[in-house]
Amino acid sequence: MTTLPTTMRALSMPFYDNERNNLILVEKTVPRPTKANDVLIKIAASPINPSDVVFLEGRYGVKKQLPVTPGFEASGRVVATGNGYLARALMGRRVACGSPNDGDGTWAEYMVTRADSCMPLLPQITDEQGAMALANPMTAWGLMDLARRGGHNAIVQSGAAGAVGQMIARLGQRFQIPMIQVVRREEQVQLLQAMGEQYVLNSNAPDFEAQLRQLCRQLKVTLAFDAVAGPLSGQLLKAMPRHSHLVVYGGLSNKACVYDPSDIIFSHKKVTGFWLTQWLPRLSLAEKIKVGINVQRLLHAELKTEVQARLPLEAAAQGLRLYTQNMSAGKVLLLP
Repeated sequence: MTTLPTTMRALSMPFYDNERNNLILVEKTVPRPTKANDVLIKIAASPINPSDVVFLEGRYGVKKQLPVTPGFEASGRVVATGNGYLARALMGRRVACGSPNDGDGTWAEYMVTRADSCMPLLPQITDEQGAMALANPMTAWGLMDLARRGGHNAIVQSGAAGAVGQMIARLGQRFQIPMIQVVRREEQVQLLQAMGEQYVLNSNAPDFEAQLRQLCRQLKVTLAFDAVAGPLSGQLLKAMPRHSHLVVYGGLSNKACVYDPSDIIFSHKKVTGFWLTQWLPRLSLAEKIKVGINVQRLLHAELKTEVQARLPLEAAAQGLRLYTQNMSAGKVLLLP
């Protein structure tokens, strides 16, 4: 068995900051598993996700005791475990992993998390692919599963040029579900059209609402995925027919959802949220295994993620600036 080091490098966040100037590279003790189903991961790669950005600003759904190491997902190898059966079964395995809600995250050389927060990686999945196999692909799969189980004929989505948006668009093609893709810039219209999307709308166009309403009626759209929020939430809800459903899973606009209450009261439309952290625990172990295999098989195609930069931990501040300035260009990976 490989001897573990006593110390490691990690990023530490001592306070929340709207400007995200709150990361310090520190040396700290390598943690050890203390509970039966704990596993210690030697981190291979970890992406910067929108959820990480929001967490650094103190606006995410999870707050942790500070100082803390940020980072919500990664890939790596299990190098130590507790005595639990599931944990011991992962010993030596390469995994995709999520960070615990009450402890340090993935932007470090090592991290302790729960065994049930890990997904064993198939041999053909690289460490880079594995690092990005949970948050975005699982969200895209979960949302599309909602559409398929609900029997919806067509979907409209905002934020279609983002990483999750592109995944949902490709899944729509795979499952032959017509989609309306809503983006904010003309170059994003061209990007989605180059992917083979027929219905792509620019939300800043003067006739956007009229086009959206016409297409929603034409395609019989009854489900919307909203990654943007703000006034766009109300525009999506208004454009759909009675008994439609708006699912909000992001807030890229940094604004509160705005919609007409008459759509809820008189048109029997509904608004709900989707959070992967709550969706995954509802699945049985068999369902989780099935979803994990399906997602990994599509990581090179429908659920692929572009990478715009690969940086060491000490360049995390640079990576944050790069990512937040152009999220559509791909992920920034931190490589401990």
